[in-house]
Amino acid sequence: MRALRAWLGYAAMLAATGGLYVLVGWYGDRHLTAPLRQPGSQAFGDMLPAGHVDVFPHLLLALAVVVATTRGVGAVFKRFHQPAVVGEIFAGILLGPSLLGRTAPAVQAFLLPGSVAPFLQVLAQVGVILFMFLVGVELDPALARRRGHATVVISHSSIIVPVLLGAALALALYPLLSSRDVPFMAFSLFLSVSMSVTAFPVLARILADRGLQRSPLGVVALACAAVDDVTAWCLLAFVVGVVQARGAHGLVTGALALAYIAAAFAIGRPLMARLARRCEERGQLTQGVMALVLLALLGSALATELIGVHAVFGAFTVGAATPHNSRLARELTQKLEDLIVVLLLPAFFVYTGLRTQVGLLDSASDWLVCGVIIGVASLGKFGGSALAARLTGFSWRDSTSLGILMNTRGLMELIVLNVGFELRVVSPALYAMLVLMALVTTFATTPVLYALSNSPAATTAPESGKTASQGTGLTS
Repeated sequence: MRALRAWLGYAAMLAATGGLYVLVGWYGDRHLTAPLRQPGSQAFGDMLPAGHVDVFPHLLLALAVVVATTRGVGAVFKRFHQPAVVGEIFAGILLGPSLLGRTAPAVQAFLLPGSVAPFLQVLAQVGVILFMFLVGVELDPALARRRGHATVVISHSSIIVPVLLGAALALALYPLLSSRDVPFMAFSLFLSVSMSVTAFPVLARILADRGLQRSPLGVVALACAAVDDVTAWCLLAFVVGVVQARGAHGLVTGALALAYIAAAFAIGRPLMARLARRCEERGQLTQGVMALVLLALLGSALATELIGVHAVFGAFTVGAATPHNSRLARELTQKLEDLIVVLLLPAFFVYTGLRTQVGLLDSASDWLVCGVIIGVASLGKFGGSALAARLTGFSWRDSTSLGILMNTRGLMELIVLNVGFELRVVSPALYAMLVLMALVTTFATTPVLYALSNSPAATTAPESGKTASQGTGLTS
């Protein structure tokens, strides 16, 4: 009976509400008059223009396809002992004009219509800015101090040699793959930077998967990659400044960028340390502290964009100014990483894939040039790192392993390439070649390292008798 009374009361309430609403409608229709419609405004009942496409549902569908495809292909690559990011980059190319657009253009036009591309670009750029902030947060300055001499020599060699080889390669590629409106110096500088990038996050994941992150070789590799990241982003900031502000304005941009870096660490680092202490005192990352960090991140990205360098540089700088081992750094990573890795970065991979047109490489000579680019990129990073490691006392086997690790490019290379593409320094054909170079060099790292670590030759200690004599863990 109690349940019956409740249902009867609910029905009576609905009936009374409906009756009152009908009464209000009757009174309004007969006794109220609204002003005339403004001229030029859409009349009541007018349909949307013919052919109109509502972008929002397509964007939701595109994001669902992006997440499902990148996660699926990434999982397949992980089964073959490859970093998931390699599969996710590959998935982005699969959804672009290189495969889906070529084999099923109608399907690609439905899943990823041109109207969705600008929105994907915005999500991709936000994802990259947040990702570069986390890369800066995860950098450990202590790494460079543990093996200071070896780190400085190897990291600088792994930058200098690729930069010089990239400049030499630019002499051959500029007449083939550039245009007259692109200054040779800008083309050469950008190609040199793209040759010298190492993907610190991907390298760290490869070392962790093989249990090498705490080995002497792993520590040196991480330290060198960290120094490489900082150097590469400084070089990229300089190149962007040269491209966007030619002549004397380029010097002004460079001076402003250097002044900004100095200010970020002189002023920003103590402020971030204060936020870290507040986070420790309260025992958690509060929404207020989170808001302050995000405001600093967005303000820094905007400042570097206004200076004339890319926004990713400002985001990276704020991350690097954040105390590495603090609760603030750990909780920021925990709160942001999943959203960035699962949703925003896949949007970046697919946006990159939409720009990558492998079909432009339609002749044997094009593929030969692509092979040369891959060879020069590998020779520069591998050769510069391996020879420097050998000169600092590592065995040939450990030096070779370090050279292989430093040749990992991954996502960091794609960020650099997209900056160059947006600045029109890189043609679509060269962009496709460099994306393939990033894929091949990253894909090759794990199997080559595995083959080397399981070869019958014994791992020998560095001749200098330094910390690396404890063993590299490659045979574990």
